[in-house]
Amino acid sequence: MKSVKMIIAALVVVFGLTAVPAEAQFRFGPKVGVNINRLSFDNKAFNSDNRAGFNAGVMTEFTVPVIGIGVDLSVMYVRRNDKFETEGVWHKDYIDIPLNLKWKMNIPVVNNIVRPFITTGPDFAFLTSKRSFNNFRNKKCDVAWNFGLGVELFKHLQVAGSYGLGLNKFTSTEDYKEGKNKYWTVTAAYLF
Repeated sequence: MKSVKMIIAALVVVFGLTAVPAEAQFRFGPKVGVNINRLSFDNKAFNSDNRAGFNAGVMTEFTVPVIGIGVDLSVMYVRRNDKFETEGVWHKDYIDIPLNLKWKMNIPVVNNIVRPFITTGPDFAFLTSKRSFNNFRNKKCDVAWNFGLGVELFKHLQVAGSYGLGLNKFTSTEDYKEGKNKYWTVTAAYLF
């Protein structure tokens, strides 16, 4: 009798887990925003100011409704601008692919109007502009880890802010050994 109960419990769990993905939501839509970039170097004699850039692209989202956990994937065109004391302004263009784990918080009374969420995940940026600028030579791929939060309004519009912590050196130069991108991004996406 005990084994029959265990088999029934296992079947309920298996059917429960397979039923959740059937209700999962897949959505997509356009996404635009601004970013504020700051370069970080280990050499204190070098200075880079915060500079604004922009991003635009498309986003997809896959969410399991019951628990609110899912992923979002974007493909974005990103321009990051840097201003150096002695070198001038440097425009860097990327195809940016952030892949985030997303948790949408469930607040029963207001879910149809506003639903907060948090995100985290890797970000892969592939350089599309010229690689060299004065003494600097950009790497072809810039990797970062994103931490973000935002709100979904009326089940379609998502407004989010995130911080990208550079994981690899963005440039190769003998003078500066630890050149990493660190940036804030504010975006808005409309999902269908």
